[in-house]
Order: sequence, then structure tokens, then C-alpha cells
Amino acid sequence: MTPEKLREIYGEASPHASKKVISHFDAHCRSFIAHSPFLVLVTSDGTNLDASPKGDPAGFVEVESETTLLIPDRPGNNRIDGLLNILAHPKVSILFMIPSVAETLRVNGVAEISDDPALCARFAIKGRAPKTVLRVRAEEIFLHCGKAPMRSGLWKPESWPAERPLPSLYAMIKDHAEMEVESTTQAYAEQRYKDTLY
Repeated sequence: MTPEKLREIYGEASPHASKKVISHFDAHCRSFIAHSPFLVLVTSDGTNLDASPKGDPAGFVEVESETTLLIPDRPGNNRIDGLLNILAHPKVSILFMIPSVAETLRVNGVAEISDDPALCARFAIKGRAPKTVLRVRAEEIFLHCGKAPMRSGLWKPESWPAERPLPSLYAMIKDHAEMEVESTTQAYAEQRYKDTLY
């Protein structure tokens, strides 16, 4: 496959799609980020990619300036794949989502990791500050149309499964890793989440 072949298949981008990229956070971007409780952060070590979900109450990402964002890093499994990737290759891509809103906001830029105590303290929740905060300098910012979420029924409760369609996290990990776990019940997984959110 070549770029020319792909253009032959798909045609040219629409004028709106071609010109929608901006390099600063205008009022619409700021409002979108302020209402977003969830994002996906994509990082790379230069060879492999990682996509990591991040979530907190809406407005957890701060627009620091016209071109920079601040993203707190909450407790996880301590693999820190994304953070290690950023040290090797600081280019990142972020996709912001708002429940019930079909459109998404993408930010491509360059990230750096800060463990400055004063900065981390600004993002404390329930008395617990994040260990680090990402500062992302935006290079490209643009809105995605809502076709993919609309096709998927992502924000339509009537399309959601009536019951969880998967085993619990720990049941799947037990099978994936062929290791013993303390419990495989969903109740245990949910309690672990509650105990370690912050």
C-alpha cells in the first residue's frame, strides 16, 4: 500500500477536515477539556506504542496556557509504561471524551514529567497528591466528528449490555498470566478499585 493508493481509495480530505487543526487552546477547546472526565494518552518508546486511560472528575486536566496542559498521574499498577516512554520519546497524543457528547478532542504534542511538590499538590484529591504531573505542549489540536461513537452506541444506555459480558479482571489475569490470585470475583475487583483509587 502507498499514500497514492490510499488517496485513490479514499479521495481527498474535506476542506473542513483539512483546515480544522489549530495549535492553541481556544475557548471551545478549554470548555471541552473542562467538561472531560476521561482521556486516552498514547505514548511511544520510538518503536512500540501504549494507550493508557486516564480519568478523574471533569476538569481534572488543567489548561495551563494557550499551548500547555497539565495532567496528574493517579495510582495505577506501577508499570509506568507511558512515563518511561515519554522519557525516551516525548511525543504524545491525547483523546478527550465527554459522556453523552459524540465528538472527541485530540491533542498531539510533546510531554515532560514533573515531580515538583507544589505542582503535584495542586492536583490532590482526598488529601493525596499525584506522584507526578505531565506538562504537555500542544502542537496540533482538533475536533473529531461524532460518527464513531454514534455507530458504536457508546453513549446510548439502551445499547449497553444488561450484565457485565466479561469475567472479572482477576479471573482474566489468572488465565492470561497462569498465576494464582487472591480472588477472582467481581466484588473483590470492585473493592480493590475502591481501596486504591487515590
